[in-house]
Amino acid sequence: MPIARSTTVTWSLSALAAGALLVGCSGSITVGNSEPKLPADKLATTVSEKLAATTNQPEPDITCPEDLAGKVGTTTRCTLTAKDGSTLGVSVKVTSVEGEEINFDIKADDTASPAPN
Repeated sequence: MPIARSTTVTWSLSALAAGALLVGCSGSITVGNSEPKLPADKLATTVSEKLAATTNQPEPDITCPEDLAGKVGTTTRCTLTAKDGSTLGVSVKVTSVEGEEINFDIKADDTASPAPN
């Protein structure tokens, strides 16, 4: 029944968004003498793991378009793609940098975008 499926997907994304609003997490990498950066693929993996842990749901498909620079206040936007193709924006903001450890907050958008036709 298409309506039930749509409702389930909407609920899942809404639950994920609600859980993501409460998520704060940190990531760390070793980079030597330059400014620390978290590569886009590692950032996507970390965001996915944190969202799954917070919402008690399977790890979502997350993509991030760029590396996250280890500078307080730096932001980037990632995208969560649901199994039905709908998407949800996810903001990542650096809150502190301690040596080579980058600490950041994650916040999902309130509303998902429907899957392309």
